[in-house]
Amino acid sequence: MRIVVLILVLLLVSLQFRLWVGKGSLAEVHNLNQEIVRQQQTLEEMRERNLELQAEVRDLQSRREWIEERAREDLGMIGRDEIFYQLIEPVAGVVRYEP
Repeated sequence: MRIVVLILVLLLVSLQFRLWVGKGSLAEVHNLNQEIVRQQQTLEEMRERNLELQAEVRDLQSRREWIEERAREDLGMIGRDEIFYQLIEPVAGVVRYEP
């Protein structure tokens, strides 16, 4: 009879071990659920960014002024009839030579 009880106890311990530590354990399930939440947050951020980019594409396709503004700000371009002036600040400690 003691052997049967011992076998049942060992079986119970091994099942508990798998529940708490083994593959598919509660800790692993908890970690996987946290990873799902993180992935869903990342997905939502990417969806929002995609919406912003789609709006920007629509603006670029529909507005010439928007394209011109982006060219000026991002690429430093100027219009045909405009004159570009570049102001250079004097650097301290540099002697300027004037003939």
